[in-house]
Amino acid sequence: MSGLRERRRLKAMRAIQEHALDLFDERGFAAVTIEEIAAAAEVSPSSVYRYFGTKEGIVVADEFDRMSPEALKDFLDPGDPIGSLLRAVRAYESAPEDTSGSEKSPWRRVRYFFAEPSVRVAVCANLDRASGRIAPLIAATGELTETQARVIANALVFGYFAALEQWYLDGGNRPIADYVEEGMRPLRSIWPSSDHEPPA
Repeated sequence: MSGLRERRRLKAMRAIQEHALDLFDERGFAAVTIEEIAAAAEVSPSSVYRYFGTKEGIVVADEFDRMSPEALKDFLDPGDPIGSLLRAVRAYESAPEDTSGSEKSPWRRVRYFFAEPSVRVAVCANLDRASGRIAPLIAATGELTETQARVIANALVFGYFAALEQWYLDGGNRPIADYVEEGMRPLRSIWPSSDHEPPA
């Protein structure tokens, strides 16, 4: 029963996020209220607050935030975290879209990360939490100290954000994974990878 409840919760969250993005695209982020988002999604404002906390949280929320510790361990290969990140980005970009048109892609919210200062702050806080979840997994391999694992985790998540920003600044014409792969290349010498050789 809990599996069904979780699927319904995730479906409701995705619907709220899509309706919110529709409103933001139409009227601008600042002009839209939580109450209007709730009305468009046909849920109560308290549901929106419960799922996302803030308007910024609606834009920032993604599947990574909701990963259980077990799912995170399955997602992240501590021996090749860059490869794990690239696989996740490629999976998002290749996922079939629910609706037609590029504006409905999973990445359409990305422009708000950089166009709205309050959303950027929320993204950075989210990345900090993600780094805090990833660092212990990297440290658990015993190959790096806790300090090194923390620095590497931050380089990974904030490096991803920097690559995403460059993608945005360039107009989003190439796959995000290309930017992530290019941006992460200097870190490749830290981890061996089956599909990429470290730079000489």
